[in-house]
Amino acid sequence: MPVTNFNYPDPYKYQTGFNSHHESEAVEGALPIGQNSPQKAPYGLYTEKLSGTAFTAPRHENKQTWVYRILPAAAHENFIAEDADSYHTSMTTETHKLHHIPNQLRWNPFDLDEKVDWVHGLHLIAGSGDPTLKQGLGILMYAAGKDMGKEAFYSADGDFLIVPQHGVLDIQTELGRIILRPNEICVIPRGVRYRVTLPDGPVRGYICELYQGHYELPELGPIGSNCLANPRDFQAPVAAFDDEEESEYKLYSKFNNTLFAARQNHTPFDVVAWHGNYYPFKYDLGRFNTIGSISFDHPDPSIFTVLTGPSDHVGTAIADFVIFPPRWLVAEGTFRPPWYHRNTMSEFMGLISGDYDAKVGGGFKPAGASLHNVMSAHGPDSGAFEGASNAELKPQKVGDGSMAFMFESTLMVGVSEWGLKTCEKVQPEYNEHSWKPLKRHFVNPNKTA
Repeated sequence: MPVTNFNYPDPYKYQTGFNSHHESEAVEGALPIGQNSPQKAPYGLYTEKLSGTAFTAPRHENKQTWVYRILPAAAHENFIAEDADSYHTSMTTETHKLHHIPNQLRWNPFDLDEKVDWVHGLHLIAGSGDPTLKQGLGILMYAAGKDMGKEAFYSADGDFLIVPQHGVLDIQTELGRIILRPNEICVIPRGVRYRVTLPDGPVRGYICELYQGHYELPELGPIGSNCLANPRDFQAPVAAFDDEEESEYKLYSKFNNTLFAARQNHTPFDVVAWHGNYYPFKYDLGRFNTIGSISFDHPDPSIFTVLTGPSDHVGTAIADFVIFPPRWLVAEGTFRPPWYHRNTMSEFMGLISGDYDAKVGGGFKPAGASLHNVMSAHGPDSGAFEGASNAELKPQKVGDGSMAFMFESTLMVGVSEWGLKTCEKVQPEYNEHSWKPLKRHFVNPNKTA
């Protein structure tokens, strides 16, 4: 897999910039000039506002987009709970239905599933909080092998950060189309309707759903104005619409982790023009500019943060998205892999491709995962420790052909019944294989022979 997708053909066009005010029209003149809601919108379109924050949120936080569409989004039949019991049971983050355990956990690669589409291929692994209160997050796996038909889906619960591991997603959103491959990510904000088709066969990957606020770029502080993920490298879709006179569609809503469905007699993808700063976007992880120590020791892994979902406490995240891409290590006199540690944050790791340099034993594989919850001790396995302790400390590139990532949260996350038992992927001897083989090297100078 290439480090970057720069040279991959992409059938769609994009606008660039993070949290920028974008505007796009698929038909010239469809955007009103000088007024958001004229008495009559151009071409007989309806005006609709999509709000991602309260109307009265501070200007620098306010997220909203004006859309000009053929029929309003409200024109649908009543929603009815669909497969309510089974879906809610597998997706819920209700505290009493999750397993809160201090054990280190690791999962073998999750299966592909060619029998289901995107909507029915979502499974909660772990989570914390309550989408009804807009607090917390959910960590999901997706696996699908079928296209969605004349259907659309949205989550009222939170923003989907999608991390593909296998296969290509063709995502048709209300605001335009996005093609998404492994080594790229996409964020689809709360409420945005979309449809997923699979041009290259079955797909699999990870999702971090943020119930609280929205994903942002991390502050750079003394780093300065550049590096990490640069705003210009984020891509938003341009307006594209379907013009169908009469067409039966099914609209799915994920609402408090329960699946609802409604019928409507027109396409949801009829936005002819839009402008605003609330929209889906994609980012190529190969464009991330890593930085690190060029003397000794190494910075915290937060230096690899691509996006953050901040809490009300400055510097503490509900969800950080952190990557471990190919990079050079040059620090002198330093144990170069991540040190052993216990963290007040919860760490969920996944692997898109290759090998992660702190886990050399083969148990952490692409499409697998690990969870080190609040204050659960972890670090390099015995093989990685011995190798790094005795390695020649010359400049070394690590992670070639590899991309690992972490969803990090200040919250204690509970593991779902599906994640702990139903999926049958938990490695029962993870702890024993990783750290039990560690040897005692201590030589006590005060102890006589």
